[in-house]
Amino acid sequence: MQALYFDDFEPGQTFHSKGATLSESQILDFALLYDPQPFHLDKEAAAEGPFDGLIASGFQTLCVAFRLFYQEKVINACSMGSPGLDELRWTRPVRPGDTIKVQATVKEVRPSRSKPDRGTVIMDYVTTNQVDETVMTFTAIHIFARKG
Repeated sequence: MQALYFDDFEPGQTFHSKGATLSESQILDFALLYDPQPFHLDKEAAAEGPFDGLIASGFQTLCVAFRLFYQEKVINACSMGSPGLDELRWTRPVRPGDTIKVQATVKEVRPSRSKPDRGTVIMDYVTTNQVDETVMTFTAIHIFARKG
């Protein structure tokens, strides 16, 4: 894909990522470091818990989804950071062996009034598993550089 800048985004544009499969060891490693709740970290406890088995941390799902989108090189040339995410929802657990992928759709494009070298692009993200069930949604507010 050719490098994109703020000026290249239009409402309604959609981008798709490739998939990534989360292994049990990846889920356990992430949980041990960042989210040591029993249903992320302990197979036996997880089997007795609210999800009937081990699941990935939602934060891990978010990190993997961002990596997948970034690997598509949509924002690599123009990203100037982000002031945050809105409406983050984990709608279904991600389990060992699940393959997730991302779809991002441009919702709004606004040039900056005070800084002419940039603009804001708001995108809706939907992360799905291998059977196209939605596992996570969020809206990201991106700040992108303009051409020139």
